[in-house]
Amino acid sequence: MKTPPGFRGVFRTDLRARAAYAEGAGIYRIVPAAVAVPSTVDDLAVLVRWARAERMPLIPRGAGSAVSGSSVGEGILLDLTRLEPQPLSVDRAGLIARTGAAVTHAALAAAAGRAGLRLPPDPSSSPWATLGGMVATNAAGPRSLRHGSVRRWVRALHMVTADGDVAELRRGVRPTGDGAITRFLSEAAPTIAEAGDLVWERFPKTRKNASGYALDAYVSSGDLLDLMIGSEGTLGIITEIEWALAAVPARRAALRVDLDTLASLADVILRLHPLDPSAIELIDRTFLDVLPPEERSEGIRAVLLIEFEGEDEDVLTQTVHDARRRVAPLVERVTTATSGAAADRLWAVRHGASPILAGLPEHRRSLQVVEDGCVPLPRLAEYLDGVSAVARAHGLECVIFGHAGDGHLHVNVLPDVRQPGWELTVASLFDEISELVIRLGGTPSGEHGDGRLRAGLLSRIYGTEIVELFRRIKRAFDPRGILNPGVILPDRWEPLSQLKAGAEAAVLPEDIADGLRNIERTAGYARSRLALADEATR
Repeated sequence: MKTPPGFRGVFRTDLRARAAYAEGAGIYRIVPAAVAVPSTVDDLAVLVRWARAERMPLIPRGAGSAVSGSSVGEGILLDLTRLEPQPLSVDRAGLIARTGAAVTHAALAAAAGRAGLRLPPDPSSSPWATLGGMVATNAAGPRSLRHGSVRRWVRALHMVTADGDVAELRRGVRPTGDGAITRFLSEAAPTIAEAGDLVWERFPKTRKNASGYALDAYVSSGDLLDLMIGSEGTLGIITEIEWALAAVPARRAALRVDLDTLASLADVILRLHPLDPSAIELIDRTFLDVLPPEERSEGIRAVLLIEFEGEDEDVLTQTVHDARRRVAPLVERVTTATSGAAADRLWAVRHGASPILAGLPEHRRSLQVVEDGCVPLPRLAEYLDGVSAVARAHGLECVIFGHAGDGHLHVNVLPDVRQPGWELTVASLFDEISELVIRLGGTPSGEHGDGRLRAGLLSRIYGTEIVELFRRIKRAFDPRGILNPGVILPDRWEPLSQLKAGAEAAVLPEDIADGLRNIERTAGYARSRLALADEATR
């Protein structure tokens, strides 16, 4: 494959470059056909127009830290991290920031913080997560309980469409333009408007949902922006974002609640909701068991960590005492922290398992297979017990934690990849837990998106009529299907194939495979994959 005519960026088809982009976070290893690194938005548009003419798939990607498989694929891997310009400006008076898509959340947090502001959605991947990737997945994080996901904070975005046009979508403004926008407004928007009641009927009644296209948000707002957010690079390629910001709260406080049973879990959370906590995080027994012995809290079934934010110290302290009074009759023990430093110490346990999971021996891989389920709050304990029961029935160890205040849990499965047939066992677990989520009225994705992993579940969640609306949206924006094919709407679906672990994994140059494993172990997703490819050739 030759460099596309007029493309001025980096274009590589050698095995080392392709191998370096074969993995992201998550479970997959898929070697792309080529790697393209555009230098400017105009350069990106040139590449997209060529790909459209050639019907060549493009897989947009930032840091590659998406866990659902949306940043790997068999076409041209499109690395957007060198795209220029990359603006980063903060308007303190207007509570607004403007950023390039390749700017990281941490960079925005630092710039906004100097003005006393922040972007409240703060995923744990902040040091490397690119803001374009966060919009593409509608990212959230622990504080989504109070502040919502990224969608609430996006005011406008610039994008390159599948036609190679540059377009702007702005909240509250009817978009104009040729190509994709015109097709959507004429071919999809009227049908969606007629189906408004069906959308409200079929969408899960959960606090968070990142599965499918956000028809519920679009029907509510009428803003095309809401369909683009969370579309995982399948409808357009985001290049620039305008954000709403909020003031950094002056004070934080926290509680730790130890539960000896899950019977009171939902009741505890619902008693806390009226106090407007910024976060309610759950640490299951399975999580506690991988911590160092002195931190395991033996005899406890689960731990809830609750955070409050505010401006007035006395009011915040009273809120913490009120929270303690509300939940104390239902739980084993409550510990309070009424200063930010004390809250940090209380929350330290939340971050303890990740380094341990990353450092597992090579035969014991931590795989994000059923890692994003979100259910209605009254069903949360049932879901938690169900996941544990399915794992036990299949002889699989797993670690469970997550955003309990939203009914949203992450599950890391820890198979022994030396065992023959482990892939089939994990596939059975995936099927059974997916059915459990749907039976409980939940969604298989609370914040990470469908990607390749969950794409085939959409008809079981929404029904064929809603999925056909999804397909109509995709055809309007991307009639030739070049943007991230297989993500959200697959033609064929094999969720547990092309894995990065096991005997069937694609063979990569040994040093690159080791480098990718080190990135996974150390969360080194900010590392340049081209640099990794070229290290042994200099």
